[in-house]
Amino acid sequence: MSLPPEKASELKQIIHQQLLKMDVHGRIREVLAETIREELAPEHQQLSTEDLIRALRQRGIIDDVMKELKFVTDVNEMGRTSAPKPSTHFVDREPPVLKKTNIDPTRRYLYLQVLGGKAFLEHLQEPEPLPGQICSTFTLCLHFRNQRFRSKPVPCACEPDFQDGFLLEIHKDSLGDGSKMVDATTMLSICDPVHMVLIKTDTFGETTLVASYFLEWRSVLAAENGITNVAVELLGVGTESKVSVGVLSIRLEMYPPLNKTLSSEITSTQFTLERQKTAEKERLFLVYAKQWWREYLQIRPTHNARLVKIFAQDENGANRPVCSFVRPLRAGRLLDTPRQAARFVSVLGHERAPVIGGGGGKQEQWCTLLAFLCRNKGDCEDHANLLCSLLLGFGLEAFVCVGTKAKGVPHTWVMTCGSDGTITFWESLTGHSRYIHRPINPDDPPLAEQPKPLYPYRTIGCIFNHEKFLGNCQPSDAVEVCVFDLHDESKWKPMSGEAIKSVCGPGATSSVPPFPPLCASTIDAAVTSNEMEVQLRILVSEHRKDLGLSTVWDDQLSYLLSQALAAYELERTTGVSAGNEEFQDAVRRAVPDGHTFKGFPIHFVHRNARRVFATCLRSPFCEEIICCRGDQVRLAVRVRVFAYPESACAVWIMFACKYRSVL
Repeated sequence: MSLPPEKASELKQIIHQQLLKMDVHGRIREVLAETIREELAPEHQQLSTEDLIRALRQRGIIDDVMKELKFVTDVNEMGRTSAPKPSTHFVDREPPVLKKTNIDPTRRYLYLQVLGGKAFLEHLQEPEPLPGQICSTFTLCLHFRNQRFRSKPVPCACEPDFQDGFLLEIHKDSLGDGSKMVDATTMLSICDPVHMVLIKTDTFGETTLVASYFLEWRSVLAAENGITNVAVELLGVGTESKVSVGVLSIRLEMYPPLNKTLSSEITSTQFTLERQKTAEKERLFLVYAKQWWREYLQIRPTHNARLVKIFAQDENGANRPVCSFVRPLRAGRLLDTPRQAARFVSVLGHERAPVIGGGGGKQEQWCTLLAFLCRNKGDCEDHANLLCSLLLGFGLEAFVCVGTKAKGVPHTWVMTCGSDGTITFWESLTGHSRYIHRPINPDDPPLAEQPKPLYPYRTIGCIFNHEKFLGNCQPSDAVEVCVFDLHDESKWKPMSGEAIKSVCGPGATSSVPPFPPLCASTIDAAVTSNEMEVQLRILVSEHRKDLGLSTVWDDQLSYLLSQALAAYELERTTGVSAGNEEFQDAVRRAVPDGHTFKGFPIHFVHRNARRVFATCLRSPFCEEIICCRGDQVRLAVRVRVFAYPESACAVWIMFACKYRSVL
């Protein structure tokens, strides 16, 4: 039977849409990569089409496609063509088609194009990825004046194929100036750079910070035709901050075109003046900081051993005052309470800055906020700075504390001072750990009952936020005996607020980057939960099959586990436990007399099902459930993903089984 051309094209379109919705391309890529890695015999030099088709058929992918492609066409409608209706029960995993931006002709824009990269020599020997093969990717993240952008991921290569354009509004969310067309002279006074962060994502989804660069965009103001091309050399981070990692080709263009451009002498003079002004402010602050430190040491010689941190190195190796890493940050509609903010910060991954070589020393690297958010993980200092900024945004008096934990390990955490004098410690790495501080009085008689500290902190050297820096000058720096009367200068030596403001205030110096806004999550929690649950069921079934065990799933029992997972996340966020009675009652009803129920909940901050399963098998209790033997064994697994800003997520999983007890 032959089809008219329009019907054939419509049929192709329907099949193409269905393949996209089922993510068949992604599944074929996975099978291809797995087949090449595991099943290709050494004597075979290439993989034939028949081998790939057989691998797809073995995994049931071809059957799945054929089941979903059901065509029911009314005879009366054969004569006329109609646009295919989108399926309602599939989530389109392809990125949405870019819509045309409505440009306001009365506003000024900067169009930034990334036209490719070169000299990424670390990837010089990297082979060309095969079609469909999963490979490491580069992603470029930008922030400019409260606007954030992210490029499409491109395969890592010596010359990565970046081809992206970003439309940056010069006056965004600024009152008064947004309604007028800004001229070149006014734009020259806007010293906010374009912050560019390059992230590498490996084949397992792990992210690495490759480079962080501040682009001076105002050179376009002196360019002919309002267009200029720039070659941006990206330097590494941390210990590699002096090493080039690659070059990006960038084109800058003003829209609408400038009626009158500035001369290059004017722009270079402005840049020189700004650099001189910043350098002078930083020099004066350094002189003041040295004087403050001398005075601090004169109080007590032992102060030299305390963790009083005035400066810290960012990812580019630049020394900045610690107060510049904190600023009141409002999360808009994305976070509703301080405790929810603490939970969000805790689900961002914890990873120390990498160190080349041994010795056990800790590489110091306090990341800028954009680098921390784009990478989605960082050290305890990054977590504490972000949590303190969010708590300040919620109107609390918050400080970052610098001190030690057990065994003298350096650590940072957050402290809030209540209006009634209550001191609360917040552990930014866990989110749900909050401790009320009640100091021990060392002068009390030995038999007097003293409060027992529950927090893990041992010593505290200094505290700071965006406006204040205070050094601990009490006789002992032990946290348990510290009195947090911050107005008593005999206990806490303050720095001058004016000195801090001169280098850490908004727009004080061009070396302090503006804070980016938080971005809403792009994760569909329900879809991701379902996907992980299906993958875990397959992994459990295959594992039991290897042990010679059959697997029968109990969907109703799996559904009942949801209420427990929701209660766990609620408790982590609010500290309040709720719904336990209903869950226990539901389980009792679902498990018949003479049967045994076992459940194992576990928490992750990533979405890799294979890593989850491998971790769970290392727990003897979980392995006992997964490998359960007995009469009438029924298994259940439930995954619940809770999405947070910046696509961070808390993943709760519970494995359970019920079986007849046979004595």
